[in-house]
Amino acid sequence: MRVISGTARGKTLKMVPGDTTRPILDRAKESLFSILHPLIPNTRWLDVFAGTGQVGLEALSRGAAEVVFVDAARPAIRTIQENLAATKLAENATIHQGDAFVYLKRLAAGQIPPFDLIYIAPPQYKRLWVEALQIIEENVATCLTEGGLVVVQIDPQEAEGFTTTHLHRYDERRYGRTLFYFYEFEPTGEADAK
Repeated sequence: MRVISGTARGKTLKMVPGDTTRPILDRAKESLFSILHPLIPNTRWLDVFAGTGQVGLEALSRGAAEVVFVDAARPAIRTIQENLAATKLAENATIHQGDAFVYLKRLAAGQIPPFDLIYIAPPQYKRLWVEALQIIEENVATCLTEGGLVVVQIDPQEAEGFTTTHLHRYDERRYGRTLFYFYEFEPTGEADAK
């Protein structure tokens, strides 16, 4: 597990001890960032269920202005801190230890400024991605900047339809056991029923 590109290119990242996280494989991460690359510079990211923090770290390495990492597990928070120190990317990072849904509800209430991109990669097989996306969909104008994106990372077995009004699912990609859904904030009416 490493940073693929940018200022911290090639830096090896630590894993969260145990088997409570499912880090994204380098191949899937490289494909994800090939898609997102032109959209990264000077953006604010929220990495919920951050685990090792490697997606947010990759974004910082490639020029994101700020990344907020949210995870409830103390070992994950320690790992993110160590990875930020090793990559020298801590200056533009904020770490929040706590429940992702509590954080998303604070964001939805307007207590936190909106983000340009929200990355959701929750623990598998619990429908947590649907719950997180529902909070964002119902409060999209306080969660995302106009044209902002949500990227969901799940196992393909977790795939299901999700009707949206303001979030348009404009792409989906599968890389082995990793499925990405890409949503964009569309402030004008019915988005889709995917």
